[in-house]
Amino acid sequence: MQRGRTRIALLGAGAMARAHAAAYVALADVELVEVPARDDARVQALLEDREVDAIDICLPSAVHARFAIPALAHGKHVFCETPMALTLDEAHAMRDAARSAGRLLQVGLLMRSVAEYRHIKDLTGSGVHGRLLGLSTWRLGSYLRPDAPDRKAHYGDPTTELMTFDLDFATWLMGKPTRVSAAGTGGITALLDYADGRHATIAASGLMPTGMPFTAGFRALFEDAAFELQQVFENGPPRVAFTIAEGKSPPRPVAAEGGNPFEIELRRFVDCIAGRADPKVLDADRAIEALTLSLDVRRAISAAPGAGS
Repeated sequence: MQRGRTRIALLGAGAMARAHAAAYVALADVELVEVPARDDARVQALLEDREVDAIDICLPSAVHARFAIPALAHGKHVFCETPMALTLDEAHAMRDAARSAGRLLQVGLLMRSVAEYRHIKDLTGSGVHGRLLGLSTWRLGSYLRPDAPDRKAHYGDPTTELMTFDLDFATWLMGKPTRVSAAGTGGITALLDYADGRHATIAASGLMPTGMPFTAGFRALFEDAAFELQQVFENGPPRVAFTIAEGKSPPRPVAAEGGNPFEIELRRFVDCIAGRADPKVLDADRAIEALTLSLDVRRAISAAPGAGS
């Protein structure tokens, strides 16, 4: 290993692992080791290797804790994908392991690194368009259908598999809601109410027709403007339309400054290891907040009139 480079072991396969690998290759101060998670002996050897600085976990959410906790106990920093875990007990155990070991545990809250989402965060703070009044988000796929081409790429209920990203976006902008209500099965809509009268509507579905590409986006309504993002995922990078509407003028395109969001978040992870960046942006506590909200949504569905009937 060349001194001055951060050595990171990447666990996993599939599209997410490939996206992380490509991002690391773009970082000149990273040395990447890719490891199939099925190779238990090699994983264990890497955990014990003092030359490995960090572990990046691109595996199904149900096994994040299984790999993260031993890695932290061996003194490795850890980056894992969203959702951080499927239960709060596992998420808390991961966070506690990081604190006990004095190591970083960062989570891929990817929307915080996507240019258009960051643009809305900046505007919310600046007040240039007035106060943020409300937010609507959607994340719509077909993965729950038996013939869906991406069925094997997803693993869980839409409340965690899809909504976690947008629940984190909503709390990043608006804070913790005072009330959560929700309805649906497979295709779910959640309403987050805030004490000051604002609200956020979060929609997620795994039941769209299989011929429809995966789509995600948002509408953010400010006092003096409305922004809309539409992303269509087919082959390669998404097709993106990001617009602003003000007054009587028709919507016009917005140029949001950004880059590859995977590279941005993993650049931050490497810089946090080196003490050059604030770890709070992708901290495990933020991921736990999003997971808590996704579980609140699931409970709200169970408690809704007619649920289970």
